[in-house]
Amino acid sequence: MSPGASPPVRVAFLGGLGEIGRNCAWVEVQGRAVLIDCGLMFPGPEMLGVDLVLPDFTYVIENASRLEACVLTHGHEDHCGALAYLLREVSFPVYGSRVALEIAKNRIEEAGCLDRTELVAVKDGERRPVGPFDVEFIPVTHSVPEGFALALHTPQGVILHSGDFKLDLTPVDGRSTDLARIGALAAEEGVRLLLSDSTNAEEGGFAPSESTVGKVLADLFAAHPGKRVIVSCFASHVHRVQQIADAAIASGRFVATLGRSMARNVATARELGLLHIPDDRLVDIEKAGTLRPEQICIISTGSQGEPMSALALMAAGENRYVKVGEGDLVVLSSHAIPGNESDVGKVIDGLCRAGAEVVHSGLAAVHASGHAMREELKLLISLARPQAFIPVHGEFRHLLHHARLALEMGVPEEGVLLAEDGDVVELNDDGIQFVGEVPAGYLYVDGIVGDVGPGVLRDRRLLAEEGVVVVVVTVDAQSGTVLTGPEIITRGWVYAPEAEKLLDEAREVVLAALEEPPDANPLDFETLKRRARQALGRFVQERTRRRPMIVPVVMEV
Repeated sequence: MSPGASPPVRVAFLGGLGEIGRNCAWVEVQGRAVLIDCGLMFPGPEMLGVDLVLPDFTYVIENASRLEACVLTHGHEDHCGALAYLLREVSFPVYGSRVALEIAKNRIEEAGCLDRTELVAVKDGERRPVGPFDVEFIPVTHSVPEGFALALHTPQGVILHSGDFKLDLTPVDGRSTDLARIGALAAEEGVRLLLSDSTNAEEGGFAPSESTVGKVLADLFAAHPGKRVIVSCFASHVHRVQQIADAAIASGRFVATLGRSMARNVATARELGLLHIPDDRLVDIEKAGTLRPEQICIISTGSQGEPMSALALMAAGENRYVKVGEGDLVVLSSHAIPGNESDVGKVIDGLCRAGAEVVHSGLAAVHASGHAMREELKLLISLARPQAFIPVHGEFRHLLHHARLALEMGVPEEGVLLAEDGDVVELNDDGIQFVGEVPAGYLYVDGIVGDVGPGVLRDRRLLAEEGVVVVVVTVDAQSGTVLTGPEIITRGWVYAPEAEKLLDEAREVVLAALEEPPDANPLDFETLKRRARQALGRFVQERTRRRPMIVPVVMEV
């Protein structure tokens, strides 16, 4: 660094750039760093048996002495859900709104890591030192209460992170995105770098106001006066829950919650004064069955078709509290997250088969996105007037469209960077550029962290698609002569009772391979295993055109 130059600021992206989820960024100056968000991702259908997907925390753990805090933009799991796992390895305080900290606290407490952190609640508009930065918490509207944009005041100027946001002019709680403060930042100090939510960068226009959903819900209740109404939405979407409850109560109904996370979040939001449901209108789900259909509204989890969620169990006829039938109206007040479409479709089919009337976002405006669309994104860029721009939070196509949008809005071409997971960028007196990479692969959670790797997933996919064939043989420890077997055991390749002839041929092929004159020590059991695997693999592929997993077991006596 030349004399008189300001210290550079580096940003390393650990997740969230190229997928929906795992949002996490490392921001560092002069050897001191903070994390912006620490989120998880839910597994896709190809991730067999995986419970959750985390950022690769290798870089954070290796540089733990430099990490001074984590700052949360809001309380969604894809922004705070991985804290419980990182805190097992590294201790640091967490800053965020009351709602974000309460949601994060649940997982942290379950993991037994609450003593490894300090949860520091901040308020709208507050500015306080966090690690090496002064961080300003700017209110934004999103689908969870108390979301923030973050303005990091650094030696290289203001880095503005939009968080997840939309420009809702009539928010349910009256708390709107503070455009005035963002404009003031641009006019007074200037925004050196803008990191902005790209989720809806392909969608033209403006996102509808959340308050428009309430009118549609009220109309649905009025149009089905004699039916029991079941509405599913995200448990964290307190404003949606409020509007569902308002519509239910206005139609003379009681409200019951179904699903552990829904019950927990409703209780928390009521305690914080963010959700208003009168005590005399809220009933326990166990008592809901004693009420007539037209007297009850059930607010449920499972809008994304999660296999063991309350709504999925209803669709399968296995929910212990609710049996869906012809007297029910089921409303999915959400939109399927990319990758969940198939699961949601199966749930809708199951509900329809049970006789329920189902309304979803494809049939009525029962959902409004919490993410800004193109005109809102343009307005933010216009207000912030950033010198540099990096799109964040989205799949690659979202990032690409957002980067092009920034160019259209006049951000200099040399200042627009299309970054991906693992990229490190540096902001210095000369501008902004890529300066390296950090580990940013997927960390799979199946029971415990690190229990699953890419190799395990490949094996699981192979087992699911092609099956497994086990060949068991016993050989003499002295001579290597086959004493018993080979025995062929298969699952998922062929059905053994109906393929005895094929299995007999397979045994003969393996036996012939094992009885070939050895070209090495006959006691080399690895060679015997390799011969059995190769011979059986060739036979299976030639006869059935399949490639199941071949597992040779050679025992010596």
